[in-house]
Amino acid sequence: MTTTYAVLSEGLEKSYGKVHALRGLDLAVPGGAVCGLLGPNAAGKTTAVRILTTLTAPTGGRALVAGHDVAREPAAVRRAIGVTGQYASVDGDLTGRENLRLFARLAGLRGAAGRTRADGLLERFGLDEAADRVASTWSGGMRRRLDLAAGLITRPRVLFLDEPTTGLDPAAREGIWTAVRELAGQGTTVLLTTQYLEEADRLADDVVVVDRGRAVAHGTPAELKVRIGSHAEVTVAEPRALAGAAAVLDRVTGGRPVLDEERLTVGVTVLDSGLTLPRIIRELDTAAVPVTDASLRPPTLDEVFLRLTGTASTLKENAA
Repeated sequence: MTTTYAVLSEGLEKSYGKVHALRGLDLAVPGGAVCGLLGPNAAGKTTAVRILTTLTAPTGGRALVAGHDVAREPAAVRRAIGVTGQYASVDGDLTGRENLRLFARLAGLRGAAGRTRADGLLERFGLDEAADRVASTWSGGMRRRLDLAAGLITRPRVLFLDEPTTGLDPAAREGIWTAVRELAGQGTTVLLTTQYLEEADRLADDVVVVDRGRAVAHGTPAELKVRIGSHAEVTVAEPRALAGAAAVLDRVTGGRPVLDEERLTVGVTVLDSGLTLPRIIRELDTAAVPVTDASLRPPTLDEVFLRLTGTASTLKENAA
């Protein structure tokens, strides 16, 4: 069975003089899926979105969106997509209703059709009560929802969201996530760039980790976590117990324990998904290792990125 891809790029490249923003980026997003592009600042995520939405031309490779070549058929691509950038594009001097009706007219929806579409989106995103207030008086989360609504004026087949929740508080972020899940449930393909692991975890069917203009890993959030492994850490009661704790963790995990003499901790990566914290504690107890604390947790965002790329990252932990 042949998979139909709503977004497909092969060897996508973009250079600005001697600066290479993309170095052969490959993407394949099936229709109706939510794909998360995860990476630090300057990884190439926004450049990829700009090419896929016809805002800039690639210097190499090719890309198809909704079956149309972004370089050869830009008008057809634009008719098929919606875009929400990193910053709200709404006019603060207009009301919410006026903003959406303006976007409707720009999209070719005039008269009653444009008014009906705008009013329906205001209601759908819970903005109808504030619709006749100027947007400059709205909260950041409300403006982001209005921006997302503007991207849906034409009922796009593919929606591009470039870091849509950056700078939002947890409640506003949750509102955006709810809207994205609803869109995906209705069959819209979503390409989401983000620096938040939880955002990719909550929304994406598939995650592509981007670093230095290349895709360095892809898979579901769960698959990436399994690949990286959990992190076990034990705090001992006295310095001389560090060696014993390290020996136990080495034996039960097969990893390479890292000792911190100042904090009296021993940490290790755990690739065995069946290993539990109670078992680790039992093994330490059997070996008579005096322990004051022990934990087994999923990897942090920086740990995931470090393991995948071998470099430190500027990725953000969720602030919620």
